[in-house]
Amino acid sequence: MELEQAKNQFINLWGNFGSQWGINRSMAQVHAILMTSPNRLSTEEIMEKLQISRGNANTNVRELINWNLVYKENILGERREFFRAEKDMWEVAKRIVRERKRREIEPLIQHLNELKTVESDNLEEKQEFENTIESIDRLVNKLDSMSNALMKADEHAFFGKILNLFK
Repeated sequence: MELEQAKNQFINLWGNFGSQWGINRSMAQVHAILMTSPNRLSTEEIMEKLQISRGNANTNVRELINWNLVYKENILGERREFFRAEKDMWEVAKRIVRERKRREIEPLIQHLNELKTVESDNLEEKQEFENTIESIDRLVNKLDSMSNALMKADEHAFFGKILNLFK
């Protein structure tokens, strides 16, 4: 397989995975292009490679910067902005977990806490509801603890502990 063909397949693959992880396809494809590029790329180069509009490219690059997955760099004498991706995949994974925790787990914990105290004349139904919320809360808190551990862990120590679970 030729390198360009492989890169294009990876960009499509990463785009498909991204949409399954809750980010839009274009954002994941921009990320894939920047991860696989040996050089920093301008917005124009990203637009050309993906055949997307300037607005789409700019929006997705900014969002990737917000996720701390892409860095903006200036080149002396150039008016254009250039971008490069974080290429340490362990660091990428930790940053994605951190952002998803902030956007999804933390708000869910807050909402579940609000739902824990309900009033009802039907004690059986009230108890069933509270038990369900408490069960979900325990699961979400375990996920939160796991994400905290992942974000703090060194790659080798983390996978070493995972492997120990299977022994």
